[in-house]
Amino acid sequence: MNSIQLIGHAGALLTSLTFVPQLYKAWASKSVGDLSTAMMIIVFLSNIVWIVYGVSLMLWPVILANSFVAIVSFVLIYFKFSFKKKYWSQP
Repeated sequence: MNSIQLIGHAGALLTSLTFVPQLYKAWASKSVGDLSTAMMIIVFLSNIVWIVYGVSLMLWPVILANSFVAIVSFVLIYFKFSFKKKYWSQP
């Protein structure tokens, strides 16, 4: 693996970790009120586009990093709707 590939893998790893602290905070607090739904949907859709691009060129760092972020952003979107329902259903 050359230095450029190493940089690509490091960037993919860091990208993959981007939303992990937010996911943990949302799960622990059961609150996602400050998260923008539109932003999370845009992040999710952009990751899908990157995955298609990565698959078409067989770029594993792109495929893996964006797959992970797509899953995390999908979970945050799920939290956004499920936590909101629980919040509004309480007295």
